[in-house]
Amino acid sequence: MNIIVCVKSVPDSETRIKILSDGVSIDESMIKFDTNPHDEYALEAAVQLKEKFGGEITVICLGDDNAKSTIKRCLACGADKAIHLVAQNSRMADSLVVAQALADEIKNNSFDIILCGKQASDTDSHQVGAMIAQILNIPCISMVNEISISDEKATASRDIEGAKEIVECSLPCILTAEKGLNNPRYPSLRDIMKAKKKEILRKEVKLNKAGIEILSMEYPPPRSAGKIVGEGPKAVPELIKLLKEEAKVL
Repeated sequence: MNIIVCVKSVPDSETRIKILSDGVSIDESMIKFDTNPHDEYALEAAVQLKEKFGGEITVICLGDDNAKSTIKRCLACGADKAIHLVAQNSRMADSLVVAQALADEIKNNSFDIILCGKQASDTDSHQVGAMIAQILNIPCISMVNEISISDEKATASRDIEGAKEIVECSLPCILTAEKGLNNPRYPSLRDIMKAKKKEILRKEVKLNKAGIEILSMEYPPPRSAGKIVGEGPKAVPELIKLLKEEAKVL
């Protein structure tokens, strides 16, 4: 079974973001980059499928040089080889541009299943996986939390409001991973050392012009300071008044 996993390098969730003077981009010089969390579930699913059926896992990552650490981690966690699509302006690309670049490379590879996270933590668009499926004209099941493969078909479960949905499609297909699909493994020191010998194919790519433009970025407004209204039962009337008039939650 040949499996492709699309991954993205994103700013660490604890990173403090600094907006540049142009108002539409961020200062990346002090940012720690990490693997998109939902893509880790996708990679673990790929490794489990390989352990069951055999085959090969290829990771494809679109990004600048900050993506190197993500690619190396994926190789240490079980991927066999990686393709780094290098584009220095990739962080300004919209979902369709990203999907087109990934799909163009996927066309050059043999695959049975494509896996990716349901969303990237930096943009939360939920779009790239479905767009790749549309470009390649293959089925897509999104936000899956259970996967089984048999008889050239993929069966996946996904949570919907108040229920669970079971969906089946033919291979090849693309599945986008939801949190809870599995427990991603941590690479051992031995795996990290072995990953250094694995192939990383670096390709310079020119991205299409983005159809969506970022007009501005701004920091969220600062939170107002808390208030102490007193102690014990005597504080209740004042607390209720503030909840009604200021917080407007009553």
